[in-house]
Amino acid sequence: MKIKLILVLSLFIFSCNNTNNTKEKFQYERVKEEPTIVQGNMVSNTVTLNSNDQMKFDRKIIKVNSNEKVTLTLNHTGRFPASSMGHNFVLLKKDVDVNEYALRAAGARDTEYIPDGGSELVYTKMLGGGESDTITFDAPEPGTYIFICSFPGHYQLMMGEFIVS
Repeated sequence: MKIKLILVLSLFIFSCNNTNNTKEKFQYERVKEEPTIVQGNMVSNTVTLNSNDQMKFDRKIIKVNSNEKVTLTLNHTGRFPASSMGHNFVLLKKDVDVNEYALRAAGARDTEYIPDGGSELVYTKMLGGGESDTITFDAPEPGTYIFICSFPGHYQLMMGEFIVS
């Protein structure tokens, strides 16, 4: 009886201390989503805009002064290449239908998703992960403009207001 009890207790203790050292068959990277940065009433004509693999810009509102040069740098902080997760900055003219523009842009692969028609004020080149592009341009007349990423399917998540005062 004692032997059976010792054997059962030994098996119980052994099974409780058995740690499973097998690794998961998949890996993942936890993504910390940063809140949207809105610089309050801060107006600057030197702008840095970051984009990532989660199809997000880090700013939804950009404010600049009219009658001045604007220098805008777009950074793609992700890892994916431009062919699968490309990002650009496209500043649209006033009263451009964003949905219609994005539909035309989706078919403009050969021109980095910038369609014919001249609906843009300015735009950067299409970027892949780790790349950046800087453009300098004259601020348009005062008003609120829309900026987007024109890569197919991105504009609904990657859109913001460009406010000129």
